[in-house]
Amino acid sequence: MSIVSTQTEVDKTFEQRDPAQDVIIQTTDLWKTYRMGDQDIHALAGVTFEIRRNEYVAIIGPSGSGKSTLMNLIGCLDTPTRGEYRLNGKLVSKMSDDELAFIRNKEIGFVFQTFNLLPRATALHNVELPLIYSGMPSAERIARAKRALEQVDLASRMYHKPNELSGGQRQRVAIARALVNNPSIILADEPTGNLDSVTSAEIMALFDKLHKAGNTIIIVTHEPDIAAHAHRVLSIRDGKIAKDERTR
Repeated sequence: MSIVSTQTEVDKTFEQRDPAQDVIIQTTDLWKTYRMGDQDIHALAGVTFEIRRNEYVAIIGPSGSGKSTLMNLIGCLDTPTRGEYRLNGKLVSKMSDDELAFIRNKEIGFVFQTFNLLPRATALHNVELPLIYSGMPSAERIARAKRALEQVDLASRMYHKPNELSGGQRQRVAIARALVNNPSIILADEPTGNLDSVTSAEIMALFDKLHKAGNTIIIVTHEPDIAAHAHRVLSIRDGKIAKDERTR
């Protein structure tokens, strides 16, 4: 299968979804098993849940609980050993690597603890990157990247490189990059892990603002004070959901 035909088929799949569909993420009996010597290690052991459009969810758990494995599956960075994962009603757990790559670019906005910015590129160019990969024309790409930087209150720094920005500003660039493709979900992995407490509060206030604007946000963290910003908290322990609480 060619890359062009793969992109066309995946695009059609997502264009055909019902925009009124409320459930955006659905996992059913998800397992992720690793073979270590003669032992099977279950990083995830039968995880089932749904996330609805415009929910603000935190996935929390200690190191080794399985939360990072779950994040990788939700973000289409990995596939389950067993079970199903549907994004917008489509069975992505059975898609090929090429198809998953298009889904990641089109449907998921990633925010990482370490920002993952190109050091020699301006903030504007860093935000443009997902649009470059999707083949968008230059003028439209730049306009959308500028709008995304305006959304995170960083328009005045769009021509600065990462080493000319503070940690909080770098994370705002990363959040703008996550927003630029109008993704179905924003998936943030320990988004305040490299920030001081004051800057962390500013970044979490930005996530609150983005949620109020209609974005579906999932934050993966081990910090209860960060998880407390979400409206729903999934607690992961030993590869299973230990608790699923709505906080507001």
